[in-house]
Amino acid sequence: MLASNDDEIQLKMKKHNFSAGPCILPQEVFQKASESVKDLDGIGLSILEISHRSKEFINIMESAKSLALEQLGLDNSYEALFLQGGASLQFLMVAYNLLERKAGYLDTGTWSSKAIKEAKLFGEVEVLASSKEANYNYIPKNVAIPSGLDYLHITTNNTIFGTQFKDFPTSDASLVADMSSDIFSRKIDFSKFSLIYAGAKKNLGPAGATLVVVKKDILGKVSRQIPSMLDYKVHAGKESMFNTPPVFSVYVSLLNLQWLAKNGGVAAIEQKNQAKADLIYGEVDRNPLFKGFAAVEDRSMMNATFNLMDEQYKDKFNELLKEAGVNGLNGHRSVGGFRASMYNALPKESVQVVVDVMKHIEKTA
Repeated sequence: MLASNDDEIQLKMKKHNFSAGPCILPQEVFQKASESVKDLDGIGLSILEISHRSKEFINIMESAKSLALEQLGLDNSYEALFLQGGASLQFLMVAYNLLERKAGYLDTGTWSSKAIKEAKLFGEVEVLASSKEANYNYIPKNVAIPSGLDYLHITTNNTIFGTQFKDFPTSDASLVADMSSDIFSRKIDFSKFSLIYAGAKKNLGPAGATLVVVKKDILGKVSRQIPSMLDYKVHAGKESMFNTPPVFSVYVSLLNLQWLAKNGGVAAIEQKNQAKADLIYGEVDRNPLFKGFAAVEDRSMMNATFNLMDEQYKDKFNELLKEAGVNGLNGHRSVGGFRASMYNALPKESVQVVVDVMKHIEKTA
């Protein structure tokens, strides 16, 4: 008997999604978002067609910004912005708005190196430490931070290489962080940061929006003239609506933030994320067929990277993963091997499926 359309949809939903981004989101968020495409909360219009100046969307935007600050534990000395262009545009905007004399960067992966490249267009940039010589498999420690920097930039989680900052450098400079792949995943003191940015597509919502959280008093300090579209102060003054915002992405981000709040917030999700990480790293370390890529003390909770010790098992492992309904476990070309991206919405049961496959291939090797 052929499956019905509903059965086919259900089968597709049962895949275990380990994609690095765009990535998994909660099923209830998908459901609510899909309903809104037809009719947003019974107003007779789709979320895709409402005006960004309508009271409905203004409420969505204000709620999303407010909830983002709330979940980060930040007060109204910070401004939350929903912008466009992804983290890649923020590599440019950070330097445009903050770099007057010199900025310091820690080079811990592909995305931090791209941020460094853009910042050098605006002023002096000092790379204070780098793990490039080891293919970025660790986070540099005990880095000497000079005084007098305009800001210090880090990438808190390195999606490609599977490393994550556990402790943060301190200095007299404003601390700026790209948190694209671990925003809202763990409880830290976010007030240590003067500016945080995160592309939505990894742990917040669909591609299209970028969350920027900036301390208001660090803006307006550079002497250069900033084009309006690249000026944080302009966007803040226009309530993230200087130009037409990515309406659908902001809306789904709001739904995801509401889901997070309903389920205990950042502190509660951190416990679940740690349990998932412990499960997969435990098997990587136990199973003689696998070896972790990142230094143990710097392993990411969000992106577990590991390799097969013997490539002869690669095709068989991939076949077993496919049969188990596992999607998106292939590693980035820079590292090879495998990468399990375990964002907030991924259930522990999906990680267990991968672990079971790893155990099975060990038995049959």
